[in-house]
Amino acid sequence: MHDSLIDTVQKKCELRHPPGSEIYRNGKISVFEIDGHKDKIYCQNICFLAKLFLDHKTLYYDVDPFLFYVMCEFDDRGSHVVGYFSKEKKSQDDYNLACILTLPPYQRKGYGKFMIAFSYELSKLEGKPGTPERPLSDLGYISYRSFWTRILLNVIKREGVQLSIKQLTEITAIKTEDIVATLQGLKFLRYWKGQHALNVSMKTVEEHLKNQANRYDVDIDPAKLKWTPRQW
Repeated sequence: MHDSLIDTVQKKCELRHPPGSEIYRNGKISVFEIDGHKDKIYCQNICFLAKLFLDHKTLYYDVDPFLFYVMCEFDDRGSHVVGYFSKEKKSQDDYNLACILTLPPYQRKGYGKFMIAFSYELSKLEGKPGTPERPLSDLGYISYRSFWTRILLNVIKREGVQLSIKQLTEITAIKTEDIVATLQGLKFLRYWKGQHALNVSMKTVEEHLKNQANRYDVDIDPAKLKWTPRQW
């Protein structure tokens, strides 16, 4: 009965993937960029869908100023929406993510961190650091602090403990304030000659990385991202 209903719906709806442009595909994962102005109804509907799971969700109708990045798993039936994040076309505060949702059937698979990482890959291509829209929810703060921690630990392990905060910002596209707050939480900083500097051994970095194991399940291949920043 269930398969029969799906077949009936598929015959009536010929759309096999979200509107917009597919800007990333790797394995079974793809990401589509959708303009809130060009595909207003679709973007409004995905906002209504998000409201079912996010109590603080307030954006429904005014989707024109936003871009929506919809993550999908695809198979022979088409692309299946896993989740999405939205981003302002023009942000005075360098926000690179406004709202994020992973649908319940796809949670605890690393897709939330994938979308967060994807927002920073876009920031790297834009050539400027980014940060999520404030205020963050409690769950959002935990997710971002975990993401920032893992990214910074990996960069420090790869590049060495002599890195400056400015260099960390340039490499990761994480805003300086978020880097400082994360490293302070790890007790990796000291204040010397009027500025923050790393004060940590490689052994300590590696010990922290062991505690972060298996928390980042879906990696991004930047070479598969086909996207060019636009001026709005």
